[in-house]
Formats: sequence, C-alpha cells, structure tokens
Amino acid sequence: AAQATQALQVPNFGVGAWAWGDRLFWGYNEKQDQELREGFDACIKGGVKLFDTAEIYGPGRSEELLGTFLRESGAKDVQVATKFAAFPWKLDRQDVVKACKGSLERLGMDSIDIYQIHFPSVWKNEVFWDGLGDCYEQGLVKAVGVSNYGSSAVRAISKTLGERGIPLTSNQIQYSLLYRYPELNGMKETCDELGVKILAYSPLALGALTGKWTPSTPPSGPRAAISDKLQKDAAWPGLLDAMKDVAQQHGPETTLSQAAIAWCIAKGTTPIPGVRNVRQAQDNIRATQLKLSANEVQALDSAAAKVSGFLSPEASPFNSLSRSMDTKQAMYEA
Repeated sequence: AAQATQALQVPNFGVGAWAWGDRLFWGYNEKQDQELREGFDACIKGGVKLFDTAEIYGPGRSEELLGTFLRESGAKDVQVATKFAAFPWKLDRQDVVKACKGSLERLGMDSIDIYQIHFPSVWKNEVFWDGLGDCYEQGLVKAVGVSNYGSSAVRAISKTLGERGIPLTSNQIQYSLLYRYPELNGMKETCDELGVKILAYSPLALGALTGKWTPSTPPSGPRAAISDKLQKDAAWPGLLDAMKDVAQQHGPETTLSQAAIAWCIAKGTTPIPGVRNVRQAQDNIRATQLKLSANEVQALDSAAAKVSGFLSPEASPFNSLSRSMDTKQAMYEA
C-alpha cells in the first residue's frame, strides 16, 4: 500500500461560518452581511488562518459570503475548509467530485484546503470515501477530512485513503466542556493515535459556555430548550464558577468564552467557534493567547464531569446514522 503522508498543518484555532446564511437556527438575513464582513475582517486582523463552511450552510450562502470576503480583503495564507453533504440520494463517487466543484465555484477558488464529508450517510459511505480521494487526486483539494465520524469509521476511511497514499487530515466533531463524549468513548484517542486533527465545533456549546444564558435571559429559537435543561441541572453553576476561577487567573479582561475555547486548545484540538461580529471575533481570538495550566484543565474537567444537562449523543440528529445499512460499518458514536 502507498504510504500516506501528512501534508497540511492545521492551525490550532479557526472560525466556523455555520451562522453565515443559516436562517433556521441562527436567524440570518442579508442585512447582517456588513456585520459579518466586519467580523471576518477582525478575524483576519487577529491572525485567524482557518475558516470552516459547508455546502448546506444557508445552502451555499455561507460559501459565497466567505469567498467574497476573502477576495475583497486580499487575505493571504488562509485555509478554507468546506464539507460535502452525504445525503442518501447521492449514490456515486462522482457526486462528491461534482459537489466539490460546486463549492469551488461558490467560493471562487481553484482548490479547497480541507474537503470533508459532513456526516455519515445511511449507506454508500465507502463510495463517498472513493470520491473524496478522487477530489484529492484531481487537485481540487489539498487535504481531506470527515465530520461526525466515530472511531471505527475514522479507522476505516483512514485505511481506505491510506491505500491511495492520501492522509486523513481531520475529523470535525462536537467537542466542548459540555460535550466531552469524544474523550470519554475513545474517539479522541483514536484521532490522536492516527494523527487526525480534531476540529472542535460548537466549542461554546451553542452559546451556553459564554455564561450569558440565564432563566430571565434565555437564548432564542431551538437553543431555549437546551438552556432550560441546563438551568435545571444542579451542577451547572459549579461549572460556570470553575470557568470564572480560571478566567480570573488570566486577568480581568478574560471571559468565560475564552476559558472554554482555551480548554479545547489545551486538549490539542482546533476549536472553530462561530463569529458574527467584531466583538465575538476579538473575544474568541484572545483565547488563543491563554495557556491553561494542567491544574486549570483538571479543575474544568472535574466541574464539567458533573453536568449532565446538555445534549446526549442519543439526541443527536446523527444518531440514526450510527451504522451503514449496506456494509454494517459503524459510523457515528457521539
């Protein structure tokens, strides 16, 4: 078998663009474009070198906005990651190549830095792995990754791509102080062992870890139910207190968001929090300068372990995709 070599160095921090164009969850409208652009510019000014988007964000709007912002800003040495939506009606490896070309067109780019499979499919997963490899071999992408894949699936695709000399660069998964399943079920260990970088999405747990959700000021939309569940958890204030303690060790300007993001970085992952304005950009970027001590990480781990009221893997929309119908390959874990 050909030897897969790690080609792309992934930065230790990036920004997710899910909210750029998403009306359903984040309430996007075109009037926000200027604010998004200012947030993007603040990211570039602050040294952000990775932006993550997907063809289904907004559908296509997020990619278009990111491409426009990159072109107009003239930003250099910035990595762009996007994702292929593995819907069950896509049946052929050529569907991955076609989708990749569509993303390139919307982004206005010649090649994508990291092209990922967004989530497991009900079937034909191996076909998509072949298509991902085709994108790499055709020079459409510089590196490939997956998202929402469990340990077994990461090992399987890593082996398949490795036989073509293609390294699996990343696995983008939910990972935060409120969603530690990847380090509890061995998935993080698998990624670390194989040299697969974890891109940690929702490192602020959809906003919960900003500390701004209270019974009197809950978030809007689908997040309100999550907030309600947390407020009823007796251990939730303990985690917030532990985060405040850590933040205070790093100066009065340090926020809970920064402590949460710094925790992800301390675990060796690349957190990709969302940014919708300048304030969020500056707040999140400052987290990259925090270096948490082993004791601080341990204190946060201990407090987080007691909280149960967030999302369980069983409640995830991907839980129904835990096993491929045709090959019985285990796909999703948490």
